[in-house]
Amino acid sequence: MVKTGKDRALWLVEETLRSLEEGWVPARIFNDPDIFQLEQEKLFTRAWVFLAHASEVPKPGDYVVRYIGQNSLIVVRDEKGDIRVHLNACRHRGMQVCRAEAGNASHFRCPYHGWTYRNDGTLVGVPAGTEAYGDRLRKEEWGLIPIRVETYDDFIFGNLSEEAPGLLEFLGGFEWYLDLLNRRSMAGMEVVGAPQRWIVDADWKLGADNFVGDAYHTLMTHRSAVELGLAPRDAKFAMYGESVHIPGKGHGIGLISDPPGIPLPPFWNYPEEIIRSLQEAYPSKEHIEVARRTKFVHGTLFPNMSHLNVMIAKDHKSPPTPMYTVRLWHPLGPGRMEVWSWFLVEKDAPEDFKKLSYLTYERTFGPAGVFEQDDTENWRSITKVAGGTYSLRNRLNYEMGLGHLQPDPAWPGPGVAYPLDYNEANQRNFLRTWAEYLLS
Repeated sequence: MVKTGKDRALWLVEETLRSLEEGWVPARIFNDPDIFQLEQEKLFTRAWVFLAHASEVPKPGDYVVRYIGQNSLIVVRDEKGDIRVHLNACRHRGMQVCRAEAGNASHFRCPYHGWTYRNDGTLVGVPAGTEAYGDRLRKEEWGLIPIRVETYDDFIFGNLSEEAPGLLEFLGGFEWYLDLLNRRSMAGMEVVGAPQRWIVDADWKLGADNFVGDAYHTLMTHRSAVELGLAPRDAKFAMYGESVHIPGKGHGIGLISDPPGIPLPPFWNYPEEIIRSLQEAYPSKEHIEVARRTKFVHGTLFPNMSHLNVMIAKDHKSPPTPMYTVRLWHPLGPGRMEVWSWFLVEKDAPEDFKKLSYLTYERTFGPAGVFEQDDTENWRSITKVAGGTYSLRNRLNYEMGLGHLQPDPAWPGPGVAYPLDYNEANQRNFLRTWAEYLLS
């Protein structure tokens, strides 16, 4: 019997879970409307999802509007200084009470009937309340719906489930790598500007897949960067280093070191001020040693938050400059996502370095950046093909490193590490966790 609808989607997910052991997955998982619906119901209702950085809401009343799946949320610092997250919906008829993307407000007033809420979510104003409701309406029962919120390294995460494990359990050791990227300064990190956003006709998992472990694509997709002198002159530069994943959690990261015979500056080529600071700020000597030999970092915190910290030249005449960006692959629909991209930098970094690092980010991984356009075109093409009827019979190869590489017992951080970044163990772990969410 030919499977259709939700039955077919579940069969595809089950097939993914089985086939990963052999090193392949069905192409259709990257563009199927019923799989998209399963993800909304089973994954984005239970996983911790990145919403904002604390530096985006530094003062009481500061807020931004963010999303988990199709749910609009208000991330706000209330008058007491606490971070809160509310469903962006009035309790009367469900109208969005906040229609600006960011701002500062002590209250949110629904434009439909005027119900008014303090920024801590409490309902405080109902027009003609006594006349319309008498003494029936209990305001304390009709505040904005709160969403679970926890933070780590100033990253604010939300979860739609009351039963899901806490954030630290969810991270499962990946916080070690968040520290590597975000504790290089006693002053902490800050977001510069609003997140850049653009829509791509591509499945959200392709962005997560690319960042979680696909160093292999640099050899072809970004070869022009090598030829132009924007990246190390060894075309296989992204192969050297470690690929690490957290089993059962879906998180993975690649830490790229010097290509043979091409020594690169230590500590991502950060200014001396930051290097001195990180040696004081890092929580362990192992962090310092890993940072010393690491030149490029790419990774994904399951399900859809990615990190990229690289040293790269803004043009063919300039020396490599470090830059750090955080990505969110926000699912909009089957085969369609919105990319959110934040630029972060150490708060106490020299101002001239901040400007140079931001310019490097814009030219390479901003919406019009050369690397970004390379990647986006690949993901669009994959998604288009995956939506075809024959994609149900098309297998995608995920065998790289399977039975070939052995774990590195000397790796100092959490997770399973392999001494090569041309390896798809991270992707297999990501998709295995994705499938388990959808089947549970």
